[in-house]
Amino acid sequence: MKSFVKILPALVLVLGLTMLLSANVYAQEEMSMDEYRAQLLEWQQREANAKTDIAALDTEIESLKADLQQADADIVACWNEIYGMVGTDEAGVNAYRTELQDIQREVRGLASLAPEELYKRKADISALVDKVNEKKQSKIYALTEMQNMVAAIEGEIAQLEDKMPKAVYDDYVVIKGDYLWKIAGKDEIYDDPYQWMRIYSINKEMIKDPDLIYPDWVLKIQRGVGPDQYLVMKGDFLQKIAENPDVLDDPAAWTKIFEANKDIIGEDPHLIYPSTVLVIPKD
Repeated sequence: MKSFVKILPALVLVLGLTMLLSANVYAQEEMSMDEYRAQLLEWQQREANAKTDIAALDTEIESLKADLQQADADIVACWNEIYGMVGTDEAGVNAYRTELQDIQREVRGLASLAPEELYKRKADISALVDKVNEKKQSKIYALTEMQNMVAAIEGEIAQLEDKMPKAVYDDYVVIKGDYLWKIAGKDEIYDDPYQWMRIYSINKEMIKDPDLIYPDWVLKIQRGVGPDQYLVMKGDFLQKIAENPDVLDDPAAWTKIFEANKDIIGEDPHLIYPSTVLVIPKD
C-alpha cells in the first residue's frame, strides 16, 4: 500500500502528459486545408526571401574579393615604386633588415657581460657603431621601419656605453715604505717606475702631494685608458695630442685639454710628463 502511494504522483504526471500530447495531435488534425496552405505559402515565401538574400550576399562577397585583390595589387605597385626610389627590391630590403637584426643580436650578446668584461670588448662596441653608421648610408635607411630599427639599436648601444666603466682598475693597498716610484716599478703593477705619474693622475683626488702617501690607502691601478682619457707618451705635447684624429683632431684645441687638466699639469702648459693620464673634453 505504501509503495502504491509513492508511485501515485508519477502515474498522475504521466497521465497528464499523455492527455496533453493527445490534445496537441488532435489540434493538429483539426487544422483546416486553407490554414495548412497558408502556412506552407508563408514558409515558401521565407525560403525564397532567404535565397534572394543569399544571392545578394554572394554578389557582395565577390565584389569585396575583387576590391581586396585590387587593393593587394595597389599595395604591391606602391611597394615596387618605393623599392625603386631606394634603389632596391623586396629581397634587398629583407637582406638589409636581416643585417640589422644580426647587429642587434650582437649588441644584446654584449649586454649580458659584466662591466669589466664589457670594457675589454670596447673595440667590438666601436665596430658595431661603425656597422650601424654604414647601414645609415644606404638609401634603404630612408624607410621608416629601418629608421626605427636603427634607432632601437643605437639606444641599446648607448646603454652598453653607459654600463661600460671609463677604465678598468686593480686595487693596490699601500704598505709601509711605499712611494709612487717604488709602486710603479713593481712587477705586478707597471714594472716601470717612470709610470708613477700614472698612479698619481688616477688617484689625484686622494693624493694631494705625490711625495706623501700613507699605509693602508687603497690606490687604483689603471689597466686600460678610458674613452675620454689620454695616456701621455714620451715626446707628447698638448698641441700634438690635440691634433691627433683619435683625440680632438684640432691642434688649436690644446687649450681645452689644458683647462680640463690644470690640476694635474700645473700652470705651465708646455710641461707635461709621460704616463700622465689626461681628461679629454669632448664638448
